[in-house]
Amino acid sequence: MTEPLADAPGYPMTRSHPLAPPPALDRLRAERPVCPVTLWDGSRAWLVTRHADVRALLGDPRLSADPRSPGYPSLSPGRAAAPDREGAFNHLDSPRHGSYRRMLSSEFTIRAVARLRPLVQEIVDAAVKEMAAGPQPADLVTAFALPVPSRVISALLGVPYEDHAFFQTRTALRMDLRATPEAVRRANDEIIRYLHRLVARKIAAPEDDLLSRMAVRYVRTGRLTPDVLVDIARLLLVNGYETTANMIGLGVLVLLGEPDQWAGLRADPSPRRMAAAVDELLRHQTIVHIAPTRAVLQDLEIRGQTVTAGEGVITSLAAANWDPEVFPDPHRLDVTRDARRHLAFGHGVHHCLGHPLARLELEVALTTLLRRLPDLALAVAVADVPFKHDGGLYGVHRLPVTW
Repeated sequence: MTEPLADAPGYPMTRSHPLAPPPALDRLRAERPVCPVTLWDGSRAWLVTRHADVRALLGDPRLSADPRSPGYPSLSPGRAAAPDREGAFNHLDSPRHGSYRRMLSSEFTIRAVARLRPLVQEIVDAAVKEMAAGPQPADLVTAFALPVPSRVISALLGVPYEDHAFFQTRTALRMDLRATPEAVRRANDEIIRYLHRLVARKIAAPEDDLLSRMAVRYVRTGRLTPDVLVDIARLLLVNGYETTANMIGLGVLVLLGEPDQWAGLRADPSPRRMAAAVDELLRHQTIVHIAPTRAVLQDLEIRGQTVTAGEGVITSLAAANWDPEVFPDPHRLDVTRDARRHLAFGHGVHHCLGHPLARLELEVALTTLLRRLPDLALAVAVADVPFKHDGGLYGVHRLPVTW
């Protein structure tokens, strides 16, 4: 007999299978699609789980993405202690959000990102070659999934890749929901100090990279302060590799568990087929698994439930992407499915700016693995893979593979 749902269940919720969202989300989406949940500090927020509602709320100007707004739900002590600063425009509202985003939009158009394909392919080829020449089993995360997007975003921004261990360890701490406020603040401060030195060099001696172009166009002309460019740099650096690295790891893992689908992609790795597969993987394995969060600025009604100003809302992308009203049989991975309505990149004005780059990296990474390592296989059982259950972004810590 299924137990009744608690009045305000704890959030985040526990998975029963590492490659599926928590089963409680399925029940809430069916029975209580707008439900109060209890957070780590005893506060409450409204959890929204249906695709249509999540999509509508992410485009609703009555909700704020700014953590400084009253009622904004914080998902861990560390996040509460070290909120993002001014230049982290994904946590700003209009008009400031739009002004910063427009400064970067030309760098992330489909056409601009397409020009990066040779660079991405070169980086992917080198990573596969190095991994294939090494011992087996290999850890796909440290050998491939993490260095590929780290090298790409470092090259794009003009961040020395030899410093990757520094920023990756600090970022991992920021993403850890279990980290103490002191540890998160220290990691954040160290990244900021590092980027201050880097941005100062870009202002003084610009090179051919995104941060240098921002320094010339906006800092030297007085439209941005160096501090804000530092914040923007941190946002682009962290989001530019951490998200894609987790998605590569999870995508490969779930595909290797579906040998017929892996073989089908290997037989036909055409651009159209791979683009569809990437969309399905993004839907099926939503790495932004416990967010986005918003604060309510004006009273509104969600599916008959009144939500008042000063309350918090959590829009579950993971639940929305497994909504059977939009994606029939959502638990099943189907790389031939038309999954373009997924919300893995969000929706509305905060729709992920870098999604064309993420798609390109995923398509090139998977296509190259299929071609170069067609016999790729897990070296351990899925139960023995260490998953990031306590991470702000979902993924795997390690993925042992053979070929």
